[in-house]
Amino acid sequence: MDSGDSHLFTRVTWFLFAVMVILAMVPVSEATVHHHKWKLSYQNWSPDCMQTTIISINGQYPGPTIRAREGDTLVVELENQMPTENVVIHWHGIRQIGTPWSDGTASMSQCAILAGETYIYRYVVDRPGTYFYHGHYGLQRSAGLYGSLIVDSAKTEPFVYDGELSIILDDWWHTSTYQQAVGLSSNPFVWVGEPQSLLIEGRGKYNCSADSSKTCNATSSQCSPYILSVKPGKTYRLRIASVASLSALNFLIQGHKMTVVQADGHYVEPVEVENLDVYSGESYSVLIKADQDPTNNYWAAVNVRGRKPNTTTGLAILNYIPNLSTKLPTSPPPLSPLWNDYAYSKSLAKEFVALTGHEEPPPMKPTRQLILLNTQNKINGFVKWAINNISLVPPPTPYLAAMKYKIHGAYDTTPPPDAYNPRDYNITIPPANPNAVEGNGVYLFELNSVVDVILQNANTLNANNSEIHPWHLHGHDFWILGYGEGAFDPQKDPNKYNLVNPPLRNTVALFPYGWTALRFKADNPGVWAFHCHLEAHFFMGMGVMFAEGIERVGRLPRSAMGCGLALNKMMHY
Repeated sequence: MDSGDSHLFTRVTWFLFAVMVILAMVPVSEATVHHHKWKLSYQNWSPDCMQTTIISINGQYPGPTIRAREGDTLVVELENQMPTENVVIHWHGIRQIGTPWSDGTASMSQCAILAGETYIYRYVVDRPGTYFYHGHYGLQRSAGLYGSLIVDSAKTEPFVYDGELSIILDDWWHTSTYQQAVGLSSNPFVWVGEPQSLLIEGRGKYNCSADSSKTCNATSSQCSPYILSVKPGKTYRLRIASVASLSALNFLIQGHKMTVVQADGHYVEPVEVENLDVYSGESYSVLIKADQDPTNNYWAAVNVRGRKPNTTTGLAILNYIPNLSTKLPTSPPPLSPLWNDYAYSKSLAKEFVALTGHEEPPPMKPTRQLILLNTQNKINGFVKWAINNISLVPPPTPYLAAMKYKIHGAYDTTPPPDAYNPRDYNITIPPANPNAVEGNGVYLFELNSVVDVILQNANTLNANNSEIHPWHLHGHDFWILGYGEGAFDPQKDPNKYNLVNPPLRNTVALFPYGWTALRFKADNPGVWAFHCHLEAHFFMGMGVMFAEGIERVGRLPRSAMGCGLALNKMMHY
């Protein structure tokens, strides 16, 4: 496409988007307020047949599915009945426009909810899509605190289907999250290792014969394969999300192709795939047609990508009605691409572009650029993750309250560095000086400014090793402008950006030894986390904080302020 065609395409895209916005302003129906009352407690559960302690919601695992329509208001009254730990819940993918205190991030948007306390989340779901919620305190997502959040469109969607299915993918350990946290925080460092099982909608199958304990029961109904029931000849929308704590996952259905039509709540040009990489924090809608031999059932499978797998395939059953759901497929489970075939993963990621006429195109130029170097480091002998050599340690006082009410001494007011010097750092080898520092500074943006973020990957502390990092931005969506190999070149690489139809997402993969370029509008007043969505990595400091328009944030609820230096402010509220 030459420059003239590109400009014409951009003008047409803007016109179609303007029409879409006008149509979206036409009232369709009255918004509804949905009330949910949740009690969080410990339960003994056997997700993969091995009994362990999980965090449940109203005695359920996974947690209850929330369903609403765009424009509706959700009110979730959450009571923490866990006697030994605090909790918050993040509503992943919901931008929290006007309600940043409901984002559900401890020490960032609110104080943690103490044992015995109740906190009320109230917010509007402004955009249709496949979302989810999960614990955002310590490693609670790894303890099973998650569930689906589905927002239906108030308008006709650009694809049709006969029925709908939904699953959440997860990786699972038998070691408790408390033991994991101690290992991550120890010197010497103690790594939990690869997961024991992969779960589909909270169900997997561990080989009980490999364990002599009496707490593994292969016949438990809690670990029987999840059933996806379909009628022959019908087309189904399958909603897929990943809450994995470590693993990049690949999902596929035996004998069936999938057509990807939506990613992170945004429409994409349809892409037909035989398998789909789903990184932690991502969500998709795919269309599948039940067009195979109706006398058989078929495996739905999930495998590990990006790490040398030491975990068996996670399985569910695509059940063709009227076959019995207990009828197992006769063929072996399907195979995913090789775990280290990064070329395949990058090629697949680049296939997703915005659906013409349905998504806002990006601004042509940024106001500010950040280049964030992702490194594994040490601080006083402890293994950490750092961004531009700073490992994030959130303060006791939530950023939102501290910045809104100008609470002195609550956090480091020195802004973190906007970039690193690539001439001083070789991303292809372990760091010559692995030492980093702890910090809790904030990147401050002008309201409505346009920000480019370049995520730069590097070698870990171990030679010949660089990991996939799925990065998630709270409070915003971003355009994925491009991916590249090696060190980012600020002079040359922006010329490669896709400024015509980049996809809008809230989570993106950073591939080994490469870079990923994003652009977003800082148009949502509040303080927002931007972090690696792998539980251990964020726990060890792999994140940064963004803030804009703090003066526009409304009065904070008292319940969000009862900790740290905000406590004194609340006493005079």
